[in-house]
Amino acid sequence: MQSQGKGTFLPKWREGKVRDLYRWGKELWLVATDRLSAFDVVLPTLIPGKGRILTAMSREWFCQLEDICPNHVISYELPPGWEVPEWEGRLLRARFCKVIPVECIVRGYLAGSAWEEYRQWGTAGGQELPKGLVEGSALPEPLFTPTTKASQGHDELLRPDEARAFLGEALFERLKTLSIQLYQAASEYARQRGILIADTKLEFGWYEKELVLIDEVFTPDSSRLWALEEYAPGKALPSLDKQVVRDFLKSVGWRKEGAPPALPEEVVVQTAQKYRFVLERLFPEAAARVFQEEKAG
Repeated sequence: MQSQGKGTFLPKWREGKVRDLYRWGKELWLVATDRLSAFDVVLPTLIPGKGRILTAMSREWFCQLEDICPNHVISYELPPGWEVPEWEGRLLRARFCKVIPVECIVRGYLAGSAWEEYRQWGTAGGQELPKGLVEGSALPEPLFTPTTKASQGHDELLRPDEARAFLGEALFERLKTLSIQLYQAASEYARQRGILIADTKLEFGWYEKELVLIDEVFTPDSSRLWALEEYAPGKALPSLDKQVVRDFLKSVGWRKEGAPPALPEEVVVQTAQKYRFVLERLFPEAAARVFQEEKAG
C-alpha cells in the first residue's frame, strides 16, 4: 500500500506482522492493521477494529508511563495537508530509533512457557523459583526473562548470563530495572480496574543517546491479561487476549508450520470482544471515543 499526502506518495518501508511501517523524514510511522499473529505467524483472518483498539490502548499507556521512561511518540495525527482516512485512529508517528534486539519479558504470575519450564525444572527463564507453586501462582517478585528479538522465526529465551553477555552488564541491569518498574506501575493501575497483567513484553530503543520505550505497551497483543474476578490459581486461566485463537489452532491440529487455517466467525467475534473488554475496563473514555468513531465510520 502506498499512501498519499500533499500530492506525493509515501511508499511502505516495511510490513510487520500486524503493522505497516512508513518512513517520513526522520520519523517512523506505524499504522496498526486488523491483522492478527499467533505463534509468530500472521493469520489470514482479520479481527475488525483491532488496530484502533491497540493504538488507543498504547496511547494511554505511553502517556501514563512517560514519567518512568520516555518513549518514541511524536504524534497520533498526520502532518498538515495529509489525508489518509484509513489511518484514522491507527497511526503513531514515532521518532526513528535504533532498536535494542531483545524483547524484555516481565512475569508477575506463573503461566505459559514459564509454567511449563517450572513443572520440569523448578525454574522460569533459567531462574530458581520457590517450590510448591501452581499454574497461575503470583510470583514472589516480578521476574525478568528476556528473549532474543528474531526478525524471522521464533524468539529464543536468554538465560540471565546469556543476556548479560549479549547486552553488557550495565544495559542489562538498566533494562531489567526499567522493565520491572513499568510492569509494577501498569499492574497496579490495571488491578484497580479488574485486570491482572500476568506477563508482558516490552521493547526499547536508542533515540540519539536516550533510552526510550518503543513499539506497543501492555496491550492484549503484547501481554497475558486476566480478569481479576476469574483469577483462581491452580489451573489454566482464560486470557483476555488471543488465547482463544491459539486454542482453535491447536484444536484443528495446526503445527505452527505452513499456511495457518482461516478463523471461524465465532472465534473472530470472541477475540474482538476480548480486545474491546480490556480497553473498556482500563480506559473507558478512550473506549467510548474509539467505538463512537467506529460507528461514525
